[in-house]
Amino acid sequence: MNKIPFSLPFINDDVLNQVKDVFTKTGWLTSGPKVLQLENEIKKLNKVRSVVCVNSWTSGAMLMLRWFNVGIGDEVIIPSYTYSATALCVMNMGATPVMVDVQGDFTINPKDLSKKINSKTKVIMPVDIGGLPCDYDSINRIVSNKNIKELFIPNGDKQNILGRILIIGDCAHSIGSIYNNKPIGLATDISIFSFHSVKNITTGEGGAICLNLPKQFDHEIEYKFLKALSLNGQTKSAFEKNKVGSWRYDIIDQGLKINMPDVCAAIGLAQIKIYEKKLLPEREKIFNAYNEFFSNKNWAVIPIGNDVKRKSSYHLYMLRINLIGERERDLIIKYISEKGIGVNVHYIPMPMLTLFKDKGYKIEDFPNTYKLYSNEISLPIYNGLNSSKIKKICNCVEEAYIKIIKNKNE
Repeated sequence: MNKIPFSLPFINDDVLNQVKDVFTKTGWLTSGPKVLQLENEIKKLNKVRSVVCVNSWTSGAMLMLRWFNVGIGDEVIIPSYTYSATALCVMNMGATPVMVDVQGDFTINPKDLSKKINSKTKVIMPVDIGGLPCDYDSINRIVSNKNIKELFIPNGDKQNILGRILIIGDCAHSIGSIYNNKPIGLATDISIFSFHSVKNITTGEGGAICLNLPKQFDHEIEYKFLKALSLNGQTKSAFEKNKVGSWRYDIIDQGLKINMPDVCAAIGLAQIKIYEKKLLPEREKIFNAYNEFFSNKNWAVIPIGNDVKRKSSYHLYMLRINLIGERERDLIIKYISEKGIGVNVHYIPMPMLTLFKDKGYKIEDFPNTYKLYSNEISLPIYNGLNSSKIKKICNCVEEAYIKIIKNKNE
């Protein structure tokens, strides 16, 4: 049986050559010239002024919460429908995640969000699930509202300078997404990408922070500070210290050790150079091929790829099956998997996981989250997935539905 995996990283000769260059020419494995080049490419893609590469999305989010002095007693608003890292980065800093239900497109509900804001709220972290941007216009308006700003009690220099709730876009899925005809990195204050192995661009493990802070912040100063903060608060990287006469350094703050190594950056550097012209259009083509097939099926709910304000990065294809529940969905997945096709579910809602249930979160408080989760199936979408495989996947999903659901009801 020729199996079709759920996900495959894009590895070509350019990737291999970039990695080989690290081993045979630069000789520098940890943070060095490749990381700086990758930061510059991400900066160009998103048209932002500063980018800091780190070793994961989670550590990047923790770094920015640390930068904004978020800790014990503070609250961060997040959607209930996301991967647990969105909450864990908050909890790891000692703060409390406050969950909000989502809309029909899987993104956080701004109306529900505004009701959760109080004097403890320091950050809002919306999630571009599947690569589709959230309603950033509404969220930006909320934090700029005079009454909301009056609730904000600043603690520390960065909070005093900003003077309002900070918005950190969980853009783990959305590199290359467009919002209001601009790159996603310009949608709000901060955007953080993931370069995990299954993402559109990968460094194996890794992430990047895009800064789009208001004019009262000096981006060059903040970039240098964050680079130090990602290196245990050290003012010079090992690469910089290695230069002749540059060994002396300082520790300026209580930092984290979360820098991205060059050997990882090399993989992403090769990919991002062809991302806009080759890799992203291919993903869109696969997404649209699925939509063309499933839009003719009255039992299928197809995901949004773009609308008036938004264009997805097409990271996930999140198909939903009408009028079924978890049990039937799981039987469909089992059938498809037994045919050698990798499918997944994104995600088990956090209030259904033991850690969060034990902390008092209840899925009953997030009805739309459960409704979406209970009949969602993520289909393969990655570069190199050809038309014959796409056709096989589509036919297998339909076959599974007919055998398990339709025949059962007749």
